[in-house]
Amino acid sequence: MIADPLLLALCLFGVMLLLLLSGLWIGFALFASGIAGMLLAKTNLPPTVSVWTKVGDLLANSVWNSLNSWTLSALPLFVLMGEILYRTAIARKLLSGLAPWLSWLPGRLLHVNVVACSLFAAISGSSAATTATVGKITYCELTARGYDKGLALGSLAGAGTLGFLIPPSLIMIVYGVLADTSIGQLFMAGIVPGLVMAACFSCWIVLRVLAKPELVPQRTEAYTWSHRLTALRDLGPVALLIALVLGSIYTGLTTPTEAAAMGVVGALGVAAWSRELSWQNLRAALVATVHTTAMICFIIAGAGFLSQVVGFLGLARKLSEAIAALALPPHALLLVVAVVYLFLGMILDGISMVVMTLPIVLPIMVRAGFDPLWFGIFLVIMVELAQITPPVGFSLFVLQHISGETIHTIIRHALPFFCILLLVTVVITIFPQLVFLLPQHMAR
Repeated sequence: MIADPLLLALCLFGVMLLLLLSGLWIGFALFASGIAGMLLAKTNLPPTVSVWTKVGDLLANSVWNSLNSWTLSALPLFVLMGEILYRTAIARKLLSGLAPWLSWLPGRLLHVNVVACSLFAAISGSSAATTATVGKITYCELTARGYDKGLALGSLAGAGTLGFLIPPSLIMIVYGVLADTSIGQLFMAGIVPGLVMAACFSCWIVLRVLAKPELVPQRTEAYTWSHRLTALRDLGPVALLIALVLGSIYTGLTTPTEAAAMGVVGALGVAAWSRELSWQNLRAALVATVHTTAMICFIIAGAGFLSQVVGFLGLARKLSEAIAALALPPHALLLVVAVVYLFLGMILDGISMVVMTLPIVLPIMVRAGFDPLWFGIFLVIMVELAQITPPVGFSLFVLQHISGETIHTIIRHALPFFCILLLVTVVITIFPQLVFLLPQHMAR
């Protein structure tokens, strides 16, 4: 039995890390870590109550409370919307629709990666889906036209992460449920930082091409205003879906769950309009949605149980008191948390990072004076970094599958965009009003 809370917390983390490295499913690892914590702890239970009885009580209570949420029902709907769009021609039309409008910029069609990822992020909610969908269309087209492979890969790696920051975002839904924060407010808070990040990606492309013009083909595509206006027809379905989903949330007409349901109907309409709404595509989208949702919910249930155990054993309170006793300035504490998340990003996926750490980290950050809404956006950017952090960065594997390049090559080209993500983190820390701008404006 271990009586010291800090030693118990270290043992608990060690057990969790060992289980994860063993290849055990993340949900099982979370449940097993919680049970191990109860068995290792010295608890003051009544003589008539066994540890296993208390484990059963906490397990039943935590699973029900963590999954019995109307807000969480938006999750499978947004996943389904993204899966339906993934199997339609909408991504292919993005390239033809954006090319006439971006060809005048230094770097020309390389900016399609950034803008297409930003637009698709606003209707998919997933970084992996954004990277895969846009990458499958643009990478082969860009390399075939003579654009630099490295810059094409790097821009896809960076811009693909916008799937988590530009709403609707699966990570924001999970955070909102666990942190009891308005998902609509989180969606609004992510827009300005997401646009700033996209602008920074495009600026980097411009600077690279100005410094090294041979990165893009010397021939130029000639587009007239007639071409540009005609191209708007290809962008119409995306614009309508964004207006339908986000517009209904921001105007207060619907909740995020209702907007997600409308988005599914809209995605089915786009699929029917593009004549790709077949039973085979619909069945594949439904099966993929079930797989993804079950995986996420299993992780959330495991994290809910672990959170209950941590609360029951008093670990969160003791850790908060221990960190507060260090008397670190708020931004020094934030730096420590950022370094921890960068480390966790090397071994965990984004959702696991959020659900495993939030019960302990959020009370500490709120006590240090950080707003839960702002911290949610900060945490989303940390998850974005995890998407392109080796060895577990999922976007890296997606790009390897698309391009056939080695992971080492993709990491090297993604590094500048990784640094841009860190830069935007610094910017929203210095200027937090970028996060609060839209939520405060819409609340008036």
